[in-house]
Amino acid sequence: MDDSLYGSRDRRGQWTPSKRPSREPLFVWPAQPKKFLIWVFGFPGYLWPWNSLLIAMSLGAWLYLTPSIGSMREFHIEWIAAILLRNSGLALLIYGGLHALLYIQRRQDTNFKYNAKWPDKENPVFLFGSQTAENVFWTMCSGVPVWTAFEVVAWWMHSNGYIAQLDVKQHPLYFVALLLITPAWLKLQFFVVHRLIHMGPLYHIIHKVHHNNVNPGPWSGLSMHTFEHILYFSGVLFYFVVPSHPMNVMFCLMIQALIPALGHLGFDKVVTEGGKHLDADGYYHYLHHRYFEVNYGDTLIPFDEWFGTFHDGSPEADEAMYRRMKAKKYKRGGSTA
Repeated sequence: MDDSLYGSRDRRGQWTPSKRPSREPLFVWPAQPKKFLIWVFGFPGYLWPWNSLLIAMSLGAWLYLTPSIGSMREFHIEWIAAILLRNSGLALLIYGGLHALLYIQRRQDTNFKYNAKWPDKENPVFLFGSQTAENVFWTMCSGVPVWTAFEVVAWWMHSNGYIAQLDVKQHPLYFVALLLITPAWLKLQFFVVHRLIHMGPLYHIIHKVHHNNVNPGPWSGLSMHTFEHILYFSGVLFYFVVPSHPMNVMFCLMIQALIPALGHLGFDKVVTEGGKHLDADGYYHYLHHRYFEVNYGDTLIPFDEWFGTFHDGSPEADEAMYRRMKAKKYKRGGSTA
């Protein structure tokens, strides 16, 4: 598939999609009901394919790969290890599978790749000198254990009745509503946490590990300092304080644990055997890694538009960004005079 039909590559090897990121119909005024419904139920859209796939994976994991709720009233190494093993397998399958397909086999070469360069292999910035090796280390040795720890505590609390139990048969609409708002809630939580760890010393202490990935790949998605993993996965605490079902907890954690692989894929589209493609929709966040002080959130809730940090990859957005940076630098210089 020819990526020049969908975008263009400049002399520096940066590929830009023709379709610019824009806010979703959730926060468009005046309201557009038809467009909103198409976005919610259409393909691709809010539910399909990724959130529906994650709901299915969450259901499968809860029914077949999670110990019974009654067996988790006390902390025991057996059931904790089972959950850690399952989560490690999911991470290897999703992150490792995408990396193998696009970065080892290089099935589509650099077609639809935002940055034509491949991950660094001899760069002292990274542990072991390798970008991929560092990313795998932080994902598997910190990200997966922290993800598992939040899940283990959730099941222990559910098992002991410390979380108000939701009966799906009695409150099916509430259950579905919790599922539907989960992606939006996580976008809100992510923006707040992300903005916080870009401030002052928190960036250098916590977030710099993640931002070493100027040219991200799948394993970059969950490559973070342990403190950032704790803040990142804390979004699930919402379901500790509201009546919820374990499926709500599982879906929330599945989004946080696995969606970063798509957001950091480094490719705009994944080309299938039949010549068709799946949209990864990672360009908005790729621009954050490229320019640093833009796109702290997501297009679902347009925080960046509201706070003046929106960038859609256009020359106009470049100019606006440079004006902000110049004004910020001038303000800092003036305050120290």
